[in-house]
Order: sequence, then structure tokens, then C-alpha cells
Amino acid sequence: MTHGMRTDTHSPYLDGDRGNWRDTATRYALLPLRVFLGITFIYAGLDKLTDGAFLKDSGAGSIGDTMRAVRDSSAIPALVDLALKSPTGFGYAMAFGELAVGIGTLLGVLTRLAALGGALISLSLWLTVSWASDPYYYGNDLPYMFCWVPLVLAGAPYWSLDAVIRGRRRGRGQAGAWR
Repeated sequence: MTHGMRTDTHSPYLDGDRGNWRDTATRYALLPLRVFLGITFIYAGLDKLTDGAFLKDSGAGSIGDTMRAVRDSSAIPALVDLALKSPTGFGYAMAFGELAVGIGTLLGVLTRLAALGGALISLSLWLTVSWASDPYYYGNDLPYMFCWVPLVLAGAPYWSLDAVIRGRRRGRGQAGAWR
């Protein structure tokens, strides 16, 4: 039985005939996560590179002292021992790794690979630096690791250089990649 009452008083379409607002929201759902993680990892990498104390073997705030402080409470002390063979080199590797992950994620370049790198960085930090956090959810590295998983699985299908490249391969050109 129809009631004759009209329920569609507003347009459900945000982007023309491509679908309703839920489809649009679903399509772009990972974009805020991508922007947040990209900016955060770029900031973390730059912060390490510009911190005068961090990239030293020892001293207050140094990567070396941090690693020595967490060695006995980490889940994998051998991982910390490996980093302690060259704390400064490890600090630079972390900083440049975070920069690469952040830039790749933010621009959408090799996004799945960048996200996998971000997940591995977060996993290594969880197993070493924040492993002793009690309760476990006080440490931020575990949630970061899980934030990377959707980007590993889905990549960056919109607003990314990956999408532009994929669009050109399919012959659509650049126009379809930025919707």
C-alpha cells in the first residue's frame, strides 16, 4: 500500500548521477586517515632530523639512550640490540623511513607499499619502545599499526598519484583519477 507521501525532499546526490551521499562517503572514507597518517609521519621524520639530541649515540633525548632504556622491557630485545649496533644510523633510518612513508601516503604514491612500511615501523616501535605500556592501550604504536591496515588493503583509489597512473594505463586520462 502506498501512502502518497513524498520522502525525498532533498537530493541524495552529492556528485551528480554517481550515487547517493552514502556511496560518496564510502568512496572517500580512507582519505582522512591517509591525510592524518601522511602528515603525522612526515612530521615525525622531520622532528627526528631537526632534533639536535635525538640523532646521537648517547645523551638526554638521544636514540641511543632511548633504546638502552627500553631494551630489557621490549618484546624482542634482539631487535633493540640490532639498533644499538649503530644508534645514529638507526635514528636516520627511522627518520627517513617515516618521511618516505608519510610522503608516499599523503601523495598516494605506491600507497600500499608506503602503508606497509608505516605498519612495520609502528609494529617495530610497539614491540620495542611501547611494549611495556600498561595497560597496552596506553601505548600509541599499536593503534597506529592497525590504522595502516586499511591502507595496505585498499591503497589510495582516489585523490592520489596511484589513481592518476592507473587511469592513464586504462586510457581514461587524468580526469577520472581525482574524483
